[in-house]
Amino acid sequence: MSDNAPKAPSRRAVLQAGSLVLLLGTQQIARGATILAVRVWPAPEYSRVTIESDGALVAKQFFVTTPPRLAVDIEGIDLSPELRELVAKVKPDDPNIAGIRVGQNAPGVVRLVVDLKQAAMPQVFTLPPVAAYQHRLVFDLYPAAPVDPLEALIAERLRDAPTASATPGKPGAATTARPAPAAPAEHDPLGELIAQRSQRPTPAPAPAQAPPPVVAAAPTPAPAEPPRSGNRATSTQTDRIIIVALDPGHGGEDPGAIGPAGTREKDVVLRVAHLLRDRINATTVGGNPMRAYLTRDGDYFVPLGTRVQKARRVQADLFVSIHADAFTTPAARGASVFALSQGGASSTAARWLANKENQADLVGGINVQSKDQHVQRALLDMSTTAQINDSLKLGSVLLGEIGGMAKLHKPRVEQAGFAVLKAPDIPSVLVETAFISNPEEEQRLKSSAYQEQLADALMRGITRYFAKNPPLARSRSV
Repeated sequence: MSDNAPKAPSRRAVLQAGSLVLLLGTQQIARGATILAVRVWPAPEYSRVTIESDGALVAKQFFVTTPPRLAVDIEGIDLSPELRELVAKVKPDDPNIAGIRVGQNAPGVVRLVVDLKQAAMPQVFTLPPVAAYQHRLVFDLYPAAPVDPLEALIAERLRDAPTASATPGKPGAATTARPAPAAPAEHDPLGELIAQRSQRPTPAPAPAQAPPPVVAAAPTPAPAEPPRSGNRATSTQTDRIIIVALDPGHGGEDPGAIGPAGTREKDVVLRVAHLLRDRINATTVGGNPMRAYLTRDGDYFVPLGTRVQKARRVQADLFVSIHADAFTTPAARGASVFALSQGGASSTAARWLANKENQADLVGGINVQSKDQHVQRALLDMSTTAQINDSLKLGSVLLGEIGGMAKLHKPRVEQAGFAVLKAPDIPSVLVETAFISNPEEEQRLKSSAYQEQLADALMRGITRYFAKNPPLARSRSV
């Protein structure tokens, strides 16, 4: 062997080099995640903090009750400008979060402390990459004492009843399209609860019953006015409130479909829902007042099962989910109405759309370990033939009214397995107002005039439905 040949490395050198590589590799993996974005989604029901990164984050959390705060240690990262942004993202009017503190707790460990305004039930979980998102670490901060959705409706009714009863003939007050009289409400738990509330000297701040699961909490209502003298509408009798649950699709982390010009589905459908709510709240059916209940009343994420659960909790007479469709090509156009199908979908397109809408929980970010979600999924398997038949009737009249002011994608109500339509005891439909992926229809959806026309058409359809299908007396317990 030549003296100039390279010497073979010693066993000790190989082991040392290997150890160095392993150490560097471990450190690189531990510190490899880069924070891409941070977001805070405040809502009365719960506030969410999201940390998005290009790699999975490992976190350990602990909760301190007095004063209430959540501390989360994120391992394998250093303090970055993106994480510092969380401090400024907390709004003063956030119902749950008082502030966020962030700092380097130890080498490779960043600690976040979320100071809370009230006792909470926090959930900390991770989400794998989906759609436009990479890895997400999520803190959901639910109030420990959520407000019952029934309480929100009662407070609104007590607040609005004096005005409505004092001006029965005033233009713009409650109106009716002369539908058939509603069936007598021999047992109306909601009405009875309203009567009990109205006879109290002051409205009780706590729910009349034990609150439902935290995820079903409703926005905190404004304080109800004490009953005024002479207000016979609430002080000596109970009226049959007709409740329509409006479900603006998507929200929060889930923007829904996005049009060519950047219009987000979640924003458009919330505006339409607000317009429709105003019309419903100014309408009576057979002398009975109507009231709209929104499954979300802001830009935050609500799981599909929770939307159904909320509608059932307020004993809704109808459920109308509002969306704006999208397709892979911009040529698709027109509005559609869908009902649930216990069997197969009515068309390939309906099946495709249902599958896409049912993915909302993955994009919005659901804690799959939550026990509440397992219960909700079980409840969604109890839909009945009668519910589907009533849903088809509702869908038909809505489709007819929408067809009078906009192009229809299909001339009939379609059916598919939409998870949000599976309330077993509430006629439920999903309205795709237009194809937001079509540039022309996107512009219309952004138009205030078009949104008003949509709300008018939906209101006419709801009134027509009740004219032929009077609401039944309530028999469900509060």
